[in-house]
Amino acid sequence: MTGSTKGALLQRDGKRYAVVTRMPAGIVTPDDLEKIAGIGRKYRVPMLKITSGQRFALIGLEPGDVADVFQELGPLAQPESAPCVKFVQACLGTEMCRYGNQDSIGLARALEERFRDQTFPAKIKIGVSGCQRCCGESQIRDLGIMGTNRGWTVFFGGNAGRKARIGDIVASDLTAAEVMDCAGRLLEYYQRNAHAKERTARFMERIGMETLKSELLTLLPYIQIEKVS
Repeated sequence: MTGSTKGALLQRDGKRYAVVTRMPAGIVTPDDLEKIAGIGRKYRVPMLKITSGQRFALIGLEPGDVADVFQELGPLAQPESAPCVKFVQACLGTEMCRYGNQDSIGLARALEERFRDQTFPAKIKIGVSGCQRCCGESQIRDLGIMGTNRGWTVFFGGNAGRKARIGDIVASDLTAAEVMDCAGRLLEYYQRNAHAKERTARFMERIGMETLKSELLTLLPYIQIEKVS
């Protein structure tokens, strides 16, 4: 891949590329939508696709247009040069949904701000759900947060890929501040101990929950180990 296409995704034809936007919690403004639509028209983008991670993919870009598209999108899409947090998706939480127990959008934005510039052994996907209906797909994300009427539940090591895995429950009934601390410690532990290109699901299968408990979770005063499954 040449420098002009850095951060874009090579498509199946081996010639054209896709650029994916970054939209924490899947929130967009009218100005964002107008900018994306304008770029789509200007560069004759063959397809605009909403992804499962609540982002827009501009698909079918010619190689010579990639750098210009990144530049025009600005903060909406920054080229990625290393494994990082790919997205933080979220349900409506308490903003609009009658079932929402916790503010999933607010927490998703805080997680995006905290981790967006960090590098990890492999890509990280985060899902935040405001209730146990889990519309933010929390149980199948590398880091998943799910709201209940008692607080937040944290999952780690989920995956929806070819070898699907439900994440391990590492903590329950946490405050938002405790979630932020727990998430930081989990991802830091993963940074230190995972193999290169090892996703969190395979990492947890390798080390096991008992190792995570003994080396990390026992050090966190807000986690009652006997309640960790």
